[in-house]
Amino acid sequence: MRVVLGEDLFLLREGMEHLLTAHGCTVVASVGSAPELLRALLDERPDVAVVDVRLPPTFSDEGIQVALEARRRVPGLPVLVLSQYVEQLYARELLADGAGSVGYLLKERVLDSRQFIEAVRRVADGGTAMDPAVVERLLHNGSRREPLDLLTRRELEVLGLMAEGRSNAAVAESLFVTHKAIDKHINSIFTKLQLLPSKDDNRRVQAVLAYLTYVQHDPVRPGAATGAAVARK
Repeated sequence: MRVVLGEDLFLLREGMEHLLTAHGCTVVASVGSAPELLRALLDERPDVAVVDVRLPPTFSDEGIQVALEARRRVPGLPVLVLSQYVEQLYARELLADGAGSVGYLLKERVLDSRQFIEAVRRVADGGTAMDPAVVERLLHNGSRREPLDLLTRRELEVLGLMAEGRSNAAVAESLFVTHKAIDKHINSIFTKLQLLPSKDDNRRVQAVLAYLTYVQHDPVRPGAATGAAVARK
């Protein structure tokens, strides 16, 4: 897996580079500023980019803007964004094109090497990897919910856990139900969201993107996004 790394903090950048290399990735470019990052992304066309939201020269939002520009020029370019804080506007901008292959993690997750590497691989494979804290913030501040109105409470819980990048087995374990029950819920979600089988489209990614883009906080199901307080049915 070829990776471009954009992070201005030298020690963190070096640490991630060693971590990625230790897990079989090839870091084809490791840079510390927005202009360098854009050049590296366009020149290298990596399998995935790991990008800090804030980069020099102004340390505002150069990283996310470079990621968005690179995805405009190279549609579907996989990007995993790292941020010190949950900034939902940036998460929404990253999700806006609906193409998948995106992730948004808090920097503290890098300390969990397994979680970080899994997120990198999932994004490179065309999936999504959203930090549970980001999902929770999007839930509380979403703007629309119409596409999700047909889903049951349990289906919304399942979809919320899918949005965190959890496998079917992990969702089943979190909700204390069988794998067969989760498969049934997921198939129902696909049907209700009119996500028909296709050779070109990943229905799981599309369902997650619909959830993250449109879902609105529902006071009867607090904690559903993180699996912290789900009902046991």
